[in-house]
Amino acid sequence: MFAACADPKAIEGLTWAMCYLTSGKHLDFYWSFVTVLGLLAITAPTALAMGFAGATASRSRFLPVSLLGKGYAAIVRGVPDIVFFLFFVIALDQGIEYLKSLAVCPDHSWPWQGLEFRVCPEAKVPLGKSSAIWHQAYGFALAVFTFALVFGAFAANVLYGAMNAVPKAQLETAEAYGMSQSQVFRRILVPQMWVFALPGLSNLWMILIKATPLLFLLGVKDIVFWARELGGSKTQAYEYPHPDWRLWYFLGLLVFYLAFTKVSEIVLARISARLSHGQATAAGEAMRKAG
Repeated sequence: MFAACADPKAIEGLTWAMCYLTSGKHLDFYWSFVTVLGLLAITAPTALAMGFAGATASRSRFLPVSLLGKGYAAIVRGVPDIVFFLFFVIALDQGIEYLKSLAVCPDHSWPWQGLEFRVCPEAKVPLGKSSAIWHQAYGFALAVFTFALVFGAFAANVLYGAMNAVPKAQLETAEAYGMSQSQVFRRILVPQMWVFALPGLSNLWMILIKATPLLFLLGVKDIVFWARELGGSKTQAYEYPHPDWRLWYFLGLLVFYLAFTKVSEIVLARISARLSHGQATAAGEAMRKAG
């Protein structure tokens, strides 16, 4: 990156450290932190939306819709996360390519040849001739959807319980005042359920943060991948030879995750205090007495 770094084996001391920490692979390592934060920023609201849809469907009086919502939460929560990540991403990728092959492949042949899945080159997603950034973006999109689908099922279970925790007397009173069911849902149920849902959603947020190293299973090079790659012992065949430094890299990740979760706890605590204000809950009663 710098002119002084042209020959890494001819420098030492602070100059060597500066060149080492600004090498191309280290820049990829630093960018992987942005990738993880981007995943969390997109996945969290997407999973919450899917969970809200699942919880709302579970409360539906129309039996097929109710079974769909409850089935989504039960099936996804019943499968180990790592198995789901390994299986679902492959199945989703092959499903997309199969549907595309029906439109672009001339023979529309069945893509399975024994145990191998093959489609025509035009049906590959992304195309083989596409630049690397499109392959990375596609892998990231699959990762976001998979994370959102998994954690959306857990969020659906949390929100379903929170909806049931809202006192039914308030819902019945609103109906007695002439509100329709949709008005009761939007004006009474949803605003009050968040105080009951926040503890469970807070736990899910912490679990989601800790689950980000699973990105490596989905083909995304995350911070754990680069820490292991850069920290491993490097011989003289590499530009910057060094002994096994994985301990220091993983200690850095430990500090990052602890700091991130601590900041999350502070923010969630403030949100909880704000939602509990004036609510007929244990936290709200404690705030009333303190006031």
